[in-house]
Amino acid sequence: MTDSNDAPEQDHKRRVADQAYDALESMIATLVLKPGAPIVEAELIERTGLGRTPTREALMRLVSNGLIVQLPRRGLRVSDIWLAEHLDLVEARRVLERLIAATSARRATPAQREDLLACARSMVKAGEDDDLAAYMDADQALDRVNHAACRNPFAVAAVVPMVIQCRRFWYAYQHQGDIKEGARRHLLLAQAIAGGDGEQAAQASDALMDYLRQFAQAVIE
Repeated sequence: MTDSNDAPEQDHKRRVADQAYDALESMIATLVLKPGAPIVEAELIERTGLGRTPTREALMRLVSNGLIVQLPRRGLRVSDIWLAEHLDLVEARRVLERLIAATSARRATPAQREDLLACARSMVKAGEDDDLAAYMDADQALDRVNHAACRNPFAVAAVVPMVIQCRRFWYAYQHQGDIKEGARRHLLLAQAIAGGDGEQAAQASDALMDYLRQFAQAVIE
């Protein structure tokens, strides 16, 4: 049995580990840590300002998510971006996102519905301002609200690595994307979920995945 006095300390450790994960994930998704780059633990600890234990825990989570690979005799490296496989990734993500959107439409709280709309509107404004950093921040915030609202941890655990890979793909080939159109489709998704219509939310999710597929296809061709 765990001593109740240990609970605050365990919560703190979990928060620090999550902070380390979020920091490293962001570095990978935004190409601060480029595909194929070696992972130097001491440098990451210095960059994040966090300790060795939470950094190592974060690295292992990133290995399990496929964003970092462990190579024999070469240590840890950031995984490469594989163009041909990205289309398969988007199609796999489509199934999960459809489920998450439909479920969020049924289960989201009133506050979560408002938060989704606020995030989507922030994406629209960022698109109008051609502010990619603000667009991606709002996109990430929308995902987090949507994932919490669906209350399906299994679907969320499966989709999160795909979301990060798509975000990294966007940063790598952003010159071929249209963030205004991306923002418009996110707004339609948020409106459908906020309206509580599961089927409409699923269709809006499909439309967003269609856009991501079109973007990937343009990059490949």
